[in-house]
Parts: sequence; C-alpha cells; structure tokens
Amino acid sequence: MNLFERWLTLWVALCIVAGIALGQLAPAPFRALGAMEVARVNLPVGLLIWVMVIPMLMKIDFGALGQVRAHWRGIGVTLFVNWAVKPFSMALLGAVFVRGVFAPFLPADQLDSYIAGLILLAAAPCTAMVFVWSRLTHGDPYFTLSQVALNDLIMVFAFAPIVGLLLGMASITVPWDTLLVSVGLYIVVPVLIAQALRRMLLARGPAAFDAAMARLGPASMGALLVTLVLLFAFQGEAILAQPLVIAMLAVPILIQVFFNSALAYGLNRLAGEKHSVACPSALIGASNFFELAVAAAISLFGFESGAALATVVGVLIEVPVMLAVVRIVNASRGWYSRGVV
Repeated sequence: MNLFERWLTLWVALCIVAGIALGQLAPAPFRALGAMEVARVNLPVGLLIWVMVIPMLMKIDFGALGQVRAHWRGIGVTLFVNWAVKPFSMALLGAVFVRGVFAPFLPADQLDSYIAGLILLAAAPCTAMVFVWSRLTHGDPYFTLSQVALNDLIMVFAFAPIVGLLLGMASITVPWDTLLVSVGLYIVVPVLIAQALRRMLLARGPAAFDAAMARLGPASMGALLVTLVLLFAFQGEAILAQPLVIAMLAVPILIQVFFNSALAYGLNRLAGEKHSVACPSALIGASNFFELAVAAAISLFGFESGAALATVVGVLIEVPVMLAVVRIVNASRGWYSRGVV
C-alpha cells in the first residue's frame, strides 16, 4: 500500500474536521455548490466522482472474464456472497440497529435515509482497492482480476434493481429515474471512458499505461477528499447535534464486513479452493465500491441526507477494517490448508 492508502482513515478524519469547520465558518460558498444541479445530479460532485472512479476502472481488464472458468468454485462463492447475501444482510442489519437498537438516539426523520445509505454501500462491491488487499494476502492475481471484472459487469445490470428492491422492502420511496441516471453516470459512462482510455494507453505500451496511472492515482484520491470536505460541510449541523451518529452507523457496517468475509472464506474452504483464491474472494465480499455509493447517495437523497453520511462512514472505516481482515486470513493460512483436500 502506498502512503495515502495506508493512512486513508486519517485523511478522511481530517476531511471531516475541515468540512465541518468550513461549513460553519463559510456556509454560503457550499450552498452555492450544492445548488448546482441538473436533474438532481450535482455537477461539481459528478465531475469529482468521474475523476475518482475512472482511474480505478482503468485497472480492470474485462479480457480476464475468460479466466472465470478456471476458478469457478471461488467465483461462485464470490457472486453468492456479493449479490445474494451482502445487500440483504446489510438491509437486515440496518433495520435491527437503525430502526431498533439505536433509533432512540438518532434523528427520527433520518432513519430511512441512514438505511438507504447502508443498502447503497452494500450493493456496490469493491473494485480497485481489492487488488491492494489481495496483494497483501498473496492472493491469486488472475482470480482477483477475473472476479473484479465479472462483478463490475454484473453491477452495471444488478445495482439498480437490487437497490430498488431493498429500498422498496424497507418502505423507502424509490426515485427510479434518479437511480437509473446515477447508474448511467457513475457506472456505465465511466466504464466506457475508462476502457477506451485503457486501450489507447496500452496501445502505446505498458510503460505509457503505468506512467498515466501514476499521474491519475493522486488525482483520484484528491477528488475523493474534496468530495468528503463538501459532504461534511453540509453534514456539520447533524454531526455536531449527534456526535455519536458516526459510531452508531459504523456498527452494522463492521458486523457486515466480518460476517461476509468469514462466510466467503469458509465457503471457499468447504469448496476446496486454494487459500490464494479464498483470500481475494473473502476480501471482495467484505469491502465496498464506496465512491459509487457516495455518488449515488448524494444524487438520490442529497448532500445533507443521512444516506450520504452513512456511505461516508464506510469510507472512514474501510482501511483499518480491511487490514484486520487481511491479518485474520493470513494468520489462519495453516488452519485453512488443513481443511482443503
């Protein structure tokens, strides 16, 4: 991991402080930025999301889909956990904790919005960061690449229906037009642009591609931090009024991470997959494409919504929690190997 990735939690925490402070000291510029919308899509945030997402999507080689059959058991486990378990388990955890355990301590008018944010977070499987986690566990790079490519392809078609289904089951109004626009703007169009840029750069040689990625990486992370500052400038009042809201929203996310990673890890062991396959399978089942979740939450519910805040909590805890999962799967390598025939 590079320095920025290793200390992502610190940078996010600093963005929280900076955003809240700037929002309280100079609210007018942020309100002007928040008003720059077309069809409920905030234009500055839309641009920032593209800068964030496109470099990550450029790392994905959809040609790796041909390798899916080589590890069909691990791929099957990944797809099962990511699409049949993860979003639904998060919806359940959201109902238990947001509408149940923590309801007396949270603003009543934001409960549905918090649950919506948690669902958006769980319905977007991780893309680029899973390559980092896989490398730290000595995961099979070809399996990691093929599962990420397949998940991204499925996400184009499955994200909106799953989010719409779970929001409807939670009795939350589904703005279908905005949801479909978000999928187009933040998944379909960035994928097309990223793959076109990838092919153009690779045509010039691997060195040109690596050089471009080295320049685009910092821009991507910078766009993420600027987006977080904007978001917390709008969330300042809510956080100052309920300072423990972030900790309460972190509880279902943490449970979901450890539950889904353990489930994927265990199912791969039962299926007889190698440890180098089980690790990236467990890691992609636990982590999230939080950039997409943040963008969709802002588009669907707005900067000041509980949904936007819930997705950002996922960003805040991503690195330390995923590093904990990495340590667990590395430390249990011997136990895992003894159970694989």
